[in-house]
Amino acid sequence: MFVVSVSVHVKPENVQDFIDSILENARGTRQEPGNLRFDVLQDKEDASHFMLYEVYRSEDDLRAHQTTPHYLGWREKANPWMAQARKGTRYTPLFPEGESKWESK
Repeated sequence: MFVVSVSVHVKPENVQDFIDSILENARGTRQEPGNLRFDVLQDKEDASHFMLYEVYRSEDDLRAHQTTPHYLGWREKANPWMAQARKGTRYTPLFPEGESKWESK
């Protein structure tokens, strides 16, 4: 299992555009066989700050995700909306134990 969280800071004038496009990307990602979870979180104190929490069966599945039309289209649209570069952090999950805990879609 492979987890990545991505911190995203969007220009205030592009927040709604970002939300619309990231939800479309998230829905497409959830259809990928290697994706187990894709959460889109918005900071309660700073509406232009988001966190994406993504769980994949493997790092190869993350790489496959990054070649999909929904991801590439989202990235192209969203790049000009960024107030700063996205920052991804990769994790090894310790709990819950076992892939079956992540299976619900």
